[in-house]
Amino acid sequence: MKRIISGEYSDVVTELEKLNAEVAYRSALETFVLLKNDGCLPLKDKNISLYGTGVTHTIKGGTGSGETNNRHSISIYEGFKNAGYVIDSEDYLKEYIDMEDAYHKKWIKDNTGMPSFTNLGKNYILPNPRAINDKDYADSDRNVALYVVSRQSGEAANKQINLNDYNLMPNEINDINYLYKNYKHVVVIINSGTSLDLSPIDNLNVSIVFFGQAGQEGGKALVDVLSGKSYFSGKLSTTWAKQYCDIPYGNEYSYMDNDVSNEYYKEGIYVGYRYFDTFGVEPRFHFGYGLTYTDFELETVNKSINGSQINLSVKVRNVGNHKGKEVVQVYASLPQGKLDKEYQRLVAFKKTKELDINEEEVLDIRFDVEYLSSFDEESLETILEKGDYVLKVGNASNNNKPVLILELKDDLVISKHDPIFKTDEKVDLLVSEVKYDYDLNNVDRIVFDSNSVKTKEFNYGKPEIYHDEKVDAILNQLDEKELVDVCTGIGTMGMVNTDGFCTPGVAGKTTLNLFNKGLISVNLADGPTGLRILRRTAITPKGGIRMFDGEYLFSFMETMPKWLLMFAKPRKKDIKFYQFATAFPVGTNLAQTWNEELISEIGQAVSKEMDKFNITYWLAPGMNIQRNPLCGRNFEYYSEDPVLSGKISAAMTRGVQMIDGNYTTIKHFACNNTEDNRERSNSHVSQRTLREIYLKGFEINIKEAGSKSIMTSYNLINGTYTPDSYDLNTKVLRNEWGFDGVVMTDWYSTRPGQGHTDLAIANGNDMIMPGDKVYDKTILEGLKKDTVSLDDLKRAAANIIRSIVYSNVAKKYSAEDFIEEK
Repeated sequence: MKRIISGEYSDVVTELEKLNAEVAYRSALETFVLLKNDGCLPLKDKNISLYGTGVTHTIKGGTGSGETNNRHSISIYEGFKNAGYVIDSEDYLKEYIDMEDAYHKKWIKDNTGMPSFTNLGKNYILPNPRAINDKDYADSDRNVALYVVSRQSGEAANKQINLNDYNLMPNEINDINYLYKNYKHVVVIINSGTSLDLSPIDNLNVSIVFFGQAGQEGGKALVDVLSGKSYFSGKLSTTWAKQYCDIPYGNEYSYMDNDVSNEYYKEGIYVGYRYFDTFGVEPRFHFGYGLTYTDFELETVNKSINGSQINLSVKVRNVGNHKGKEVVQVYASLPQGKLDKEYQRLVAFKKTKELDINEEEVLDIRFDVEYLSSFDEESLETILEKGDYVLKVGNASNNNKPVLILELKDDLVISKHDPIFKTDEKVDLLVSEVKYDYDLNNVDRIVFDSNSVKTKEFNYGKPEIYHDEKVDAILNQLDEKELVDVCTGIGTMGMVNTDGFCTPGVAGKTTLNLFNKGLISVNLADGPTGLRILRRTAITPKGGIRMFDGEYLFSFMETMPKWLLMFAKPRKKDIKFYQFATAFPVGTNLAQTWNEELISEIGQAVSKEMDKFNITYWLAPGMNIQRNPLCGRNFEYYSEDPVLSGKISAAMTRGVQMIDGNYTTIKHFACNNTEDNRERSNSHVSQRTLREIYLKGFEINIKEAGSKSIMTSYNLINGTYTPDSYDLNTKVLRNEWGFDGVVMTDWYSTRPGQGHTDLAIANGNDMIMPGDKVYDKTILEGLKKDTVSLDDLKRAAANIIRSIVYSNVAKKYSAEDFIEEK
């Protein structure tokens, strides 16, 4: 079979790399959140002392499928050096670099041996630096010290409290206290994908910046923000608790209760700020919070309703002494009635353009009344209960004020539903009576016209098999075995297979067996910080692949014996080529921009690389709810809030799919909120909680951006594996939301002891990844046993064929381009 190489034959920096690096830089600028400022920011002079592991070894993103193998990442140290700063702690930093180098060599030696799956998942953890001492202090100008706290995490394991993944380490606490006593100003930089417990430094008047994991341009962008060349405009997308015990049922999460097989969602709808605001638990930092270098005035200048759409016009004026951007956040407090409800919920937001001093902008913010609804499990209806709906405008969950009362005189039914995910075990849910504490005098009131909303009802049942001329031309040729081929990938070697589109490092490929029937094979690549493919590879004369950079998987090649590494090194007759993708900020950071236009621009940048590297499905965005800060994969996800998650993911999807035939694959559908034992963890959750919290973001994406692909998760929901779930993949996704794209499994999630490949196909999960003969066999046996029908198989195959024949790569290449001439 002919192959089409997507990379470059030289490792020179391409124009696309340069353009996308600029997008990564501009996006990083808006992701940082200024949590505290002791007055030293923006920095006044060019002398600074830098300490901590993350200065020279800044973590750009998490591990696992959320990693991106980019060319180079700018550390915080490099950022300061390039900006012309005098770094007073050079000796300390050099000592740490030498120590880390020796530690790394020892780690390699200790872990060297025949690679195994144990080694593949073993992440390298940076060593702690030595304690800061009086000599370091004596060598500095004693004005500003910056200390970087770094944490790494990834898929397949949650953060460990006893390993200080969530807490500050004793050496870090000692170092920060030392700096506080000896320097005029201290800036603590949190280089972590999610929040940390900062209790030990609560009593210190220091500046705190949540750097997060800001991608390859993070070091450069941070220095420009700290220096005042740019400015802070990020807002938190999750609540930071004062201490872990403040998180509802945190003591029962994952391994905390010694049961990693069951997750009981007892907090119900009270996730994140919904809990803290409703139950009066004061967090360290509120949802939506973030300081700036300036001040803004917000004034709601217009309020109206057009049918079911609520319109607010908010004038934002920069009244401070520095240029900046502001995020206008709209919250709603709902009347208490039959259903208990949270104190408030985010319903809309919008970010301003850059505003100079005294400049103003009017933002038009619109949202549907459906965003004010709740789900009644008794009637199986999405409803608005009669009463007053108080709309509030501000710039954080704790800093907003009422601007409009929307009065509903009668109960209103938005939609009627079939039941989903019958509860396998009763879960006692958290319930609270909300008490409002704000003044509603002189707040405008509008009576909502209930006739403007027509109750939606759904036709439940399996969708029709998709037909059109292009799809039928292939579908009608295929026998049962070939239909199965369409629905399964090529197997575990898909990531290094060079046939067809040669893009080493992709997560997988669709079938290679049907070129003679006119169906090409397409690539699927991991995300969500950028395309996860191999940087430097070589193809042997026989079509094999050599991964000569030692970068994949998890840099395990470092621990291979030298004699085995010989086979990985390129030889004279091999063809070397290069695939440098861009590492953008992680999901948490992207949500902290609250900037849909910027996120869409990032999506376009990713899509241009998909076009270059012949990738059809980007396995991103990751948009599970950040239910608990210990989840090892939280960095990939956007927020604790479904509206923010849904809107940001929709913006990313719109950007990617601006190149017609490039697809996002939103994941993991659904309730993948823990990584320990993720393949067998059972999420026990109520229908209301599912619909209002854990499915809502996916719904927003599908309805507003139309992602063409979605990935089911590993876990069970109320006793049913998500790939096998008719409720999830057909009732909700297709019948209610109108999704008409491809549903795929997470990798290996239907292997023996987990989901069931035949049931997955029968219930609406189209593509089984990464595929292999065992999955093919299970489907064929299922056809004989009638656990899956031929129509089910054709329905799934038609969805996949449709996505392939209308893909971007299919516009450039046909099946004939890959068939060898005889």
